[in-house]
Amino acid sequence: MKSNTPTIIFDFGGVLINWDPRNLYRRFFSDPESMEDFLTEVNFMEWNAQQDKGRPFAEGAAILSEQFPQHANLIRAYYENWSESITGSIPGTVEILQTLKQKGTLLYGLSNWSSETFPIVQHEFPFLNLLDGVILSGEVKLIKPDPAIYELCLKMIGKPANECLFIDDSQANIAIANKMGFDTIRFTSPEQLQSELEFRRIL
Repeated sequence: MKSNTPTIIFDFGGVLINWDPRNLYRRFFSDPESMEDFLTEVNFMEWNAQQDKGRPFAEGAAILSEQFPQHANLIRAYYENWSESITGSIPGTVEILQTLKQKGTLLYGLSNWSSETFPIVQHEFPFLNLLDGVILSGEVKLIKPDPAIYELCLKMIGKPANECLFIDDSQANIAIANKMGFDTIRFTSPEQLQSELEFRRIL
């Protein structure tokens, strides 16, 4: 008999784990506005996405430092102190993950994350062991929202998109998943996620 409970796929950063480059950079700036100006000027998120896609951090730092030599020290600071961008788990979401596991729900991870940096903090989050499988962008050299990484995830799970629920905090990632037939929840808080899962009678 087919279960009505979908296979659930979790993003990591911003959903289960608190990652933000500002966590690291705050100690390098006297005011938040200057920090935001820097992140915007160097197009930080687009640059960082290339490391998520598999580019070595040292290479990425060298390229960006050449483009913005006036910020070379700040760019190197992120490369050398990356672990400070992680400030722990998002407790409410972790509790939801644990409850779903206790109910026997199939759980997977699909994260844009550098294969260089993930092992640095992986041991700090034992709840990741509850997942039945994980795809890291840095390992497969593809990043969300490229449909190809979703297809890889479905291949790993062995189910069609319409039998899966995808949870992510990025609207761009959610939009592509919707087009591919996934049920989706754009994560904004553990409370909102709890409510959405209760509405679907998953919790």
